[in-house]
Amino acid sequence: MTDQIQNPDDVKLVEELTHLISSVKKEIAKVIIGQNEIIDNLLISLLARGHCLLVGVPGLAKTLLIKTLAEVLDLSFSRIQFTPDLMPSDITGTEIIEEDQISKKRSFRFIKGPIFANIVLADEINRTPPKTQSALLEAMQEHNVTAAGESFMLKEPFFVLATQNPIEQEGTYPLPEAQLDRFMFNLWLDYPSYEEEIEIIRTTTADAAGKLEKIIDADKLIEFQNLVRRVPVAENVIEYAVKIVKSTRPVDNGGLGFIKDWVNWGAGPRASQYLILSAKTKAIMDGRFTPNIDDVKSSLIPVLRHRIIPSFNAEADGITSVDIINKLTV
Repeated sequence: MTDQIQNPDDVKLVEELTHLISSVKKEIAKVIIGQNEIIDNLLISLLARGHCLLVGVPGLAKTLLIKTLAEVLDLSFSRIQFTPDLMPSDITGTEIIEEDQISKKRSFRFIKGPIFANIVLADEINRTPPKTQSALLEAMQEHNVTAAGESFMLKEPFFVLATQNPIEQEGTYPLPEAQLDRFMFNLWLDYPSYEEEIEIIRTTTADAAGKLEKIIDADKLIEFQNLVRRVPVAENVIEYAVKIVKSTRPVDNGGLGFIKDWVNWGAGPRASQYLILSAKTKAIMDGRFTPNIDDVKSSLIPVLRHRIIPSFNAEADGITSVDIINKLTV
């Protein structure tokens, strides 16, 4: 098998994707100042058919960013505000009784919930109990919803972006590891730079909202998602991704002492899959026909951050999962 795209149609698709991604970023920049790395990772996750967990304090335009992305990509958008009293049916949908006006017979009809959209924003997902959080699990993994014994397929493409506030922990329900593992990336938003904040204030306090152009539609996005799966990967790149992931496991780390001291649980095989999918996507977004090891390295933190569970010793030493990842790549 060749280690780079050879099909002329796929070569053209890569060139088209590179051009369109550049246009998408220009459109988003009309509304969102900065956050370039976050935008890149959101696009990578979307093209790789992944989901994102976005962590950031209030006021960093998380909701606006996702709405803008959905508009530029001409995708349907739904926002669910997670609260302690939210029920699973508030997400997936509910059945109602309808009466036929002529026969007077009554029957159940399923009313679809907000999960039936291309891009779903699960705002402050950790504010709702695990029973309701789990309503997202089947949808994220299987891309369908089961209600009253019947399955309903979700519209493709389907992308869940969940947000968390890192500073308010009272009244929250931490996501279980099984659900965290469903997210391809865990992205942390930083405060804008001084120059970016000046530009944000200048643009958001004036009456000059930029008109957004639709760049990519759902059908074209699905075509690009299928292209990602066809991108070949050299054996040494796959081996590097698997080696890094295996080295995070205390029981199988090749003798790394700090892993045994600082890690309770390491990353599973899904992390290796996401590292390769991310590398493939990043390569074609940059106009290249095969990924390299640097493409894998660029996604190590967002892919592994939420899959490494530090031990008590690590917490006592002030060591985070990001510190552990950085030490692995030294």
